[in-house]
Amino acid sequence: MKNATPISCCELKAFGEYHAQDAVRQAMTSVFSKTGMGNMTFLTDQAKKMQFFFNHEIKTMGATNQKSSGRCWLFAATNVLREQIAKKLNVESFELSQSWLAFWDKFERVNYYIEAIVDTANEASNSRLVDYIVETGVHDGGQWDMFVNVVKKYGVVPKVVYPETFQSSNTGMVNRHINNYLRAKTSTLRALAKDGKADELAALRTEILEKVYSFLCACYDVPPTEFDFEYKDKDDKIHVESGLTPKSFSEKYVGDYLDHYVSIVHAPTADKPFGKMYTVKYLGNVVGGEPVKHLNLEMEEFKKLVVEQIKDGEIVWFGSDCGKFGDGDRACWDTEQFNEDRITGLDTAMSKADMLDYHVSAMNHAMCLTGVNLDEDEKPNRWKIENSWGDGGAQKGYHMASDAWFDAYVFQAVVNRKYLGERAALLDQELVELEPWDPMGSLAD
Repeated sequence: MKNATPISCCELKAFGEYHAQDAVRQAMTSVFSKTGMGNMTFLTDQAKKMQFFFNHEIKTMGATNQKSSGRCWLFAATNVLREQIAKKLNVESFELSQSWLAFWDKFERVNYYIEAIVDTANEASNSRLVDYIVETGVHDGGQWDMFVNVVKKYGVVPKVVYPETFQSSNTGMVNRHINNYLRAKTSTLRALAKDGKADELAALRTEILEKVYSFLCACYDVPPTEFDFEYKDKDDKIHVESGLTPKSFSEKYVGDYLDHYVSIVHAPTADKPFGKMYTVKYLGNVVGGEPVKHLNLEMEEFKKLVVEQIKDGEIVWFGSDCGKFGDGDRACWDTEQFNEDRITGLDTAMSKADMLDYHVSAMNHAMCLTGVNLDEDEKPNRWKIENSWGDGGAQKGYHMASDAWFDAYVFQAVVNRKYLGERAALLDQELVELEPWDPMGSLAD
């Protein structure tokens, strides 16, 4: 670093005097030595303002539980679908198999990884792109469009047909073993691709897929090709549907539902003009499937679309940074209920654009919006959220968020394209391709 400025002795002396003259900092030294910082930032007076009721609320089924896995995007997506399917079945409760979708997502991602490695075979092994692909590997996180790709190729099944196993609910070791195996084969894949040995490359691809398929069957159980579905409706009448396949079940109960929904994002960074369509290189799961696509909108329009869908009685899949300003005891996210700067003396205020650009925040968790409270001006001031962390907690698995938190930490939602009106024409634009490490390539887990 040219012309860099080292810390001088005079500066150190001045810093020491600054600390010694600050009575609050002196007091906090004793407090910090014995107390965790998290609870010390809580503001009781601000927290009282958040009450758990909403003037637009959709009655939904009980909270689901992703357990020790990063499948929130699948749980949130199946929670959207189950509300539609339950109406058709006339049942009190229903759940689709997240394990079914996770099995095929992982299997397809192995093939996606192979193709990405082959596609970048002429890149240096230590290039940022190759490093990103290898480091990312196969894991649990995902995006709405990735969910759609799996459903369209493999269909869906009820959870009773393909239930959870220990490994499907605790995926750390599953991912570790798959990635260790893929990385062990990466050098050979690259060498065969660079040397143009197509037959040997095809044989190795088949071998890898065969072994991973078998491993996944051991972890998740063998996916059924045909099944019978028995259920009891709200009138206590028992129904039995025989000879179903995952695709026929999906065709009957999901139909073309997913074709009407699009991903909107709020990414207010200088490199992403609003009103444009974006995709991300090497972000996907199904080779040959549709790319991940986002329409970037300003927050006012973004929220307007979400509110319209909720007011029409339909829940909304959304992605946020759930690690900021959350109170687990009260099941509440609110930027006003904590003040970290007050106890640290460190000013950390940032714009949403800066948080994205400098890796302070990005989407990391998907849930469903099931309600909103609108003030006298028809503006939202708090939101109801269906999570997938089980039915414990203050609101039995449901949460709330302030509108200020929504503005700062919600990045994505999936809405019916009909709410866009004439703006739906924006969806037909040519996609602007972002780098794999762009914040909009973050996955919900």
